[in-house]
Amino acid sequence: MAATKRMTQSQIVRALAEKCEVSNKVSRQLVEQLSSTALHEVKKNGLFVIPGLGRLVRVDRKARIGRNPATGETINIPAKKVVRFRVAKAAKDAILPSKAKKAVVG
Repeated sequence: MAATKRMTQSQIVRALAEKCEVSNKVSRQLVEQLSSTALHEVKKNGLFVIPGLGRLVRVDRKARIGRNPATGETINIPAKKVVRFRVAKAAKDAILPSKAKKAVVG
């Protein structure tokens, strides 16, 4: 299977500039400002929503007991905060269209 290529930041900036008919400089500022705003809001409020795309959410994980897979020994895993990205339903449906519902045979 061939490796998939992802868009670089420069390519994203260029594509955004073309679609919005602005300069690359303005587009880069927009991308940087969106990123810094998202980080600030998640740090402050625990949530940042990008409509139609998804949301960044800060989640508190509880402490739990796990196992070392190599030795089988039980270990204590401490509580911690993590950041997750939850994809919006509209984005998920656009990327992975839901399968057609099966016809009910009666």
